[in-house]
Amino acid sequence: MGVLAGMYALAAYCFFLCTVGYTAGFVGNLSLLPKTVDNGTAGPLAEAISVNLALLTLFAVQHSVMARRGFKRWWTQWLPESVERATFVLAASAALALLMWQWRPIAEPSLWSVQDPIARWVLTIAFWVGWAVVVTSTYLIDHFELFGLRQPWIALRGGAVAEPTFRTPLLYRHVRHPIYLGFVIAFWATPRMTVGHALFAAGFTVYILVGIWFEERDLITQFGQRYVAYRRQTGMLFPRLDRRRRDGKPVS
Repeated sequence: MGVLAGMYALAAYCFFLCTVGYTAGFVGNLSLLPKTVDNGTAGPLAEAISVNLALLTLFAVQHSVMARRGFKRWWTQWLPESVERATFVLAASAALALLMWQWRPIAEPSLWSVQDPIARWVLTIAFWVGWAVVVTSTYLIDHFELFGLRQPWIALRGGAVAEPTFRTPLLYRHVRHPIYLGFVIAFWATPRMTVGHALFAAGFTVYILVGIWFEERDLITQFGQRYVAYRRQTGMLFPRLDRRRRDGKPVS
């Protein structure tokens, strides 16, 4: 069972890497991809908006519900705890893959189109910096636990997953959610913002803000006043330069 759990978690992780890698190209409109946020078969405007909103909602509901502590307690009555996180990662990756597969491009009109070469380079660099912030932030906490690989390995060795500790490494000293900050930068930094791209970016931004609200409720329940103080002293997505900070970032 332990070996199978490890293989399952590794397969889920590989699917996640492929999905997130494609997402970067999808949002960045890389020409080598068969479909991106702005390139693909377009349909009627009303249909495109309706389908895209439904896809965004499906991803948001799946991700938010399965990430809640109450849901985790409920479904680990039947699902081994060692693969709970990997299953969440697999489901989230599947929802994201479905979104990109069924996305309806709305390439016209453009909300903005930057023509200056230097400005275009600045926005392109900001796009990749956003993705770099996402990846770096996962390693600042525990990348392999966050994506479900560590849990089956510990179970295979007969151990137990340690309770999350409250700490604030590097970026977490300045903002509470640097992973989400990286996504916001990556989704909005583009030389050409179409209606479809804006719908994608806005939908995920709203989801991020709602998700943070739910996540921080769980973190306050788990860490109490220590997290309340951390939230008061540290910006949610942007630094509060006039506030003193203290250690203590949990891994949710």
